Amino acid sequence: MQLVVARIGRAHGIKGEVTVEVRTDEPELRLGPGAVLATDPASVGPLTIESGRVHSGRLLLRFEGVRDRTAAEALRNTLLIADVDPDELPEEEDEYYDHQLMDLDVVTKDGTEVGRITEISHLPSQDLFIVERPDGSEVMIPFVQEIVTEIDLAEQRAVIDPPPGLIDDRAEVASTRDAEASSAPETASVPEAESAPESGDES
Repeated sequence: MQLVVARIGRAHGIKGEVTVEVRTDEPELRLGPGAVLATDPASVGPLTIESGRVHSGRLLLRFEGVRDRTAAEALRNTLLIADVDPDELPEEEDEYYDHQLMDLDVVTKDGTEVGRITEISHLPSQDLFIVERPDGSEVMIPFVQEIVTEIDLAEQRAVIDPPPGLIDDRAEVASTRDAEASSAPETASVPEAESAPESGDES
């Protein structure tokens, strides 16, 4: 299974380094030296990571064969894609790869059907479930512990305790076209409070 783990940003310096927008909670595993990554667009890859370092809070990568600023800048906005075993699980107990959450039935604590997860949107402030309701409309549900009280992979369901107005007729309905992220990052996690998670597959 292929998962987007990063997006290449602008060139850094003159020796081929690039800034990277990380889209995985496991950058040490997915973006370490020697990692071979597919790309979107496919024509510029695969890319092999030669080295990486953190500079001013940003991850910088250098790829084999990319030796100058011009070559680095040509990679801008390229998505980096890792092959992941579908049976692999995130290291943290409260984290899930996006593919684990897709198509889960969403129900309230009293068993009322809400809909089905069709997309996970990773925003700077929090992760959101995009849930398709039985009438075809979509509702955004913040993936925070106060609202999403249980993820039951065995039963293929997510249990929620929504505040007033979240899923009733006053709920904010949105199209997936309005989601800020064009491609889901690799994992989603449940923050302890409604503040921003540390990262932002999994998928």
